[in-house]
Amino acid sequence: MQIQLIRNATLRVRYANRLFIIDPDLGAIHAREPLAGISRNPTVALPRTPEEILDGIEMIIVSHLHQDHFDETAQTLLLKDLQLFCQPGDEGKIKEMGFQVVTPIEQDVEWQGITISRTPGQHGSAVWAERLGNVAGFTFHAQGEPTVYWAGDTIWYPAVKETLERVQPDIIITHSGGAQLEQGEPIVMDGEQTLALSEAVPETTVVAVHLEALDHCIVSREELRAAAEQAGSQARIMIPDDGELMEY
Repeated sequence: MQIQLIRNATLRVRYANRLFIIDPDLGAIHAREPLAGISRNPTVALPRTPEEILDGIEMIIVSHLHQDHFDETAQTLLLKDLQLFCQPGDEGKIKEMGFQVVTPIEQDVEWQGITISRTPGQHGSAVWAERLGNVAGFTFHAQGEPTVYWAGDTIWYPAVKETLERVQPDIIITHSGGAQLEQGEPIVMDGEQTLALSEAVPETTVVAVHLEALDHCIVSREELRAAAEQAGSQARIMIPDDGELMEY
């Protein structure tokens, strides 16, 4: 199994001998407006060309339709006849983009020997959770592979803990940039929440992504590594650089 962080939440995953992409955001550096009034987004360039990133991709997963998870460049470049999985309610807009094989995951689906299950998420607290709308995470199971829980754009809240207890994943992928809007509470996990998740599953590998690519994400890799080291969690929390390939 291989997980390659491309940038932000975009992952290129080889699992059960299949290659798929998660939350493709493939636009050029500074292609979009700021979210926090600091810098145009994305704030960093892709580590590879979009064509190299998409080479060999067999399937697409889109957690929700915010631009940093499915941008216009990805919508244009991805082959429209690839299988695309999404959360219920997003399929209509995705079909309007021209994608022909769009499957919303209500609970579980089977694809090429992989069981993909949708998990709950909460994109912030109080008013922000309502404004930002529904989001999803997903788990992946396949014979001979580690069980993976990709939490998606969510804060640390009871439903995530319940998912950990139910699924008992081998690998957890968190969005840990601590993104904020209007100086509010984090709308994804920050360093403190990422450490709390890790402490809830002390034997499990946590891969922290969604860092240093958007102007409203306030947690840096260096800060998260230092916090993990201080908490004694650094061996369990991996914080990959853009383009880094992790093998299991």
